Amino acid sequence: MGKELRMAYDDEGDVLDISIGDPEKAISKEVEDDFFLRVNPVSGEVVGFSILNFRKWFKNAKDIKTLPIKAELAFS
Repeated sequence: MGKELRMAYDDEGDVLDISIGDPEKAISKEVEDDFFLRVNPVSGEVVGFSILNFRKWFKNAKDIKTLPIKAELAFS
């Protein structure tokens, strides 16, 4: 069975945080300005990502940002 995506937005800090499965300790790696992958330091598995200055990047529904991330999604 796959892992659930868990999303949280911190309005004061303007940060969108998305975890793949339960949140866990990770090392953040910046892949573009304000876009960070969170990686498990032992397995190297991507466990989530964060977007700083979220409102700056996504002012309206037409804003699109592409990241170099490959994913497999399935519905249960």
